[in-house]
Amino acid sequence: MSRKPSSQWDFGELFPKEAARKVLTVAELTGEIKRTLQKQIGQIWVTGEITNLRAQGSGHMYFTLKDAAAQLSCVLFRGEALDVREALRDGQKVVLNGDLTVYEPRGQYQLRVTAVELQGIGALQVAFEKLKQKLAAEGLFAPERKRALPRFPQRIGIVTSGTGAAIRDVIHVIMRRDPGLELMLASCRVQGAGAADEIACAIELLNQWSAAQEPGQRLDLILVTRGGGSLEDLWAFNEEPVARAIFESYLPVISAVGHEIDFTISDFVADFRTATPSAAAEIITAEAMVAREFVLRTRQRLGQLARRRLNEQLDELDALAGRLARMHPRRKLNETLQRLDDLQFSLVRCARVQLREHQNRFARLLQRLSHIRPSAQIKQRREVFGQTERRFQELAQHQLERLQARLQQAESKLRLLGPENVLQRGYSITMDAESGEIVRDAAKVKPGQKLKTRVKSGEIRSQVE
Repeated sequence: MSRKPSSQWDFGELFPKEAARKVLTVAELTGEIKRTLQKQIGQIWVTGEITNLRAQGSGHMYFTLKDAAAQLSCVLFRGEALDVREALRDGQKVVLNGDLTVYEPRGQYQLRVTAVELQGIGALQVAFEKLKQKLAAEGLFAPERKRALPRFPQRIGIVTSGTGAAIRDVIHVIMRRDPGLELMLASCRVQGAGAADEIACAIELLNQWSAAQEPGQRLDLILVTRGGGSLEDLWAFNEEPVARAIFESYLPVISAVGHEIDFTISDFVADFRTATPSAAAEIITAEAMVAREFVLRTRQRLGQLARRRLNEQLDELDALAGRLARMHPRRKLNETLQRLDDLQFSLVRCARVQLREHQNRFARLLQRLSHIRPSAQIKQRREVFGQTERRFQELAQHQLERLQARLQQAESKLRLLGPENVLQRGYSITMDAESGEIVRDAAKVKPGQKLKTRVKSGEIRSQVE
């Protein structure tokens, strides 16, 4: 029997028979890979940056974790990492903990995330929110526990760095607005490791010192402050020791940390929050500034009222001086003397008229006598003339006595109102020794001026010092 010659190449060893091969399905292979990954790698920690974040309506979150060289699919199920889920963003750097597994329908390996730690600002923000919620639940932020600031503080404690810009700003504003306000600095670090404990100790120290003083020497409030900076720079004021120290302070506390857009835990716990250190200093001195302005306005108003009242008094004095000039006894005396002169002139004129009439009658009688022999009539007429002359003299004498009596009465009134009578009652008249001008205002005399003071008996000469 002839045999077919064999080939030069034998591929039997390379291609085994069908019965010797183990063929796996895709599902079996994927399951084998899944079991191998879970067994060999299992639970791991991995860091990277989140990208392609998707939050599904089911509550599950899907994203890719990547670095510069590779990427990893991740899934965060609804019940995992509840405290940081809201903080996850594209571009957020995180450290993830979870189980490395395979999603079999797509044959894709992925990390099933069970814990998330944020890195950088995100981690601080999460810590901030967690502490804020905790302290709010304990009532540290409750509005009803916040105390009103004193209207006119006399001395305040300041918790900040002794070399920072904040203390310089506060001192500058206070010295400008209320220089009398006393400041007590409790210097401490305001950033870095251990700064929170130093701030809390400074607050407690100021409370202890104030409590040990006499009531009039105690602090009125505490200002906790520092200048602006990043969230990391301000982080000491977001730590629980500082919040507890502010809450336990029996003195009112003002928090002035950072800029207007910066909010720290100390702002929420403090009795009053201001945007900047300078704003805090202005709030502290606000009432003093208002009172100071009120005193200045009052001083100006009092000066205006005093000047107005003085002008009114001067006008009234001028009016009284005018009335006195019109009613002065000398003027009354002069008027009386003038009236007396008028009466005397009238009396003399009347006497002259009467005399002329009598002379005319006498002439007529003489003429009639020359025509008749009136011896008896002359005698009778002489008697009548004598009687008339006596009546005229009596009338003139009576009129003169009445006028003299009026003159004496006017002189008595003049003496009663005159300066001599005033001197008799114990008053004095002070005059300039050289000019004789009467001194009516003490403010108008000058040092060294010689004065002459007239009293009841004599004069006194003096010199102004």
